[in-house]
Amino acid sequence: MSKLNLDLEKDLRGKNVIVTGASRGLGAKTCELLALKGANIAMLARSLKDMRKLKNKIKNSKKHICIKVDFEQNDQIETAIKEAQKFLKKIDIVLHIAGGGYGLSDPLINNNDINKLLQINLLAAMEINRIVVSTKKKNKTLKLIHVGSISSYEATGSVGYNLSKSALATYVRSLGRELYKLNIIVTGIMPGGFIAPNNAMQRLKDKNLRAYNKFIKNRLPRKRMGTTDEILPMLFFLCSKYSSMMGGCMVPIDAGEGKTYLV
Repeated sequence: MSKLNLDLEKDLRGKNVIVTGASRGLGAKTCELLALKGANIAMLARSLKDMRKLKNKIKNSKKHICIKVDFEQNDQIETAIKEAQKFLKKIDIVLHIAGGGYGLSDPLINNNDINKLLQINLLAAMEINRIVVSTKKKNKTLKLIHVGSISSYEATGSVGYNLSKSALATYVRSLGRELYKLNIIVTGIMPGGFIAPNNAMQRLKDKNLRAYNKFIKNRLPRKRMGTTDEILPMLFFLCSKYSSMMGGCMVPIDAGEGKTYLV
């Protein structure tokens, strides 16, 4: 008889985690719950003010650090990761939540703008992974987890955003295969529409309620927006030891919004 006991809370206790995009939205909610479960967190984002506010309200605030970083600048990324490593001593999990579209909706996007989208949605994560993996101890497990989008396969966003998120999904699949033998588990999620404090859907709702309601009516089979409470359980499962067979895949969480599949 199996003795499997799915205790995700116990599995996260004492883990050292880097979270990018930690100042708001899904990133902030992730940090709150990680802290509650006993993890030690290096929070990375552009807004030091918002991160400090978050740090002051979450559990065991002295076990966490706020690090300001512009993900468009690779020198800042390297400095931030080294600071995180110095504080945490070792890294168990990296959660890549930073990303965005910058409102760049022109289908004939120019090179400067596509490079900007690639940097925030792909290249920043690649640089962080490179640094963290290069300092990983030989027999330790490392989880690299990425937040992509249903746009990876459904082309639901702008041309530039779709392209950058598709590239991220291909990167996760390729890197997962390459690093699995090193005890490094590379995974991610592809959410559909969901609402979180100050995320894109929340901003759309605040700015244009009619467009927000039209999006729900035309795109979401459940006729309601997803929530962070429906996204976080899968993220936390990927953080746990129970995801050890999932290297190189991106898990869709879209409530039927798209026709995506495990890749």
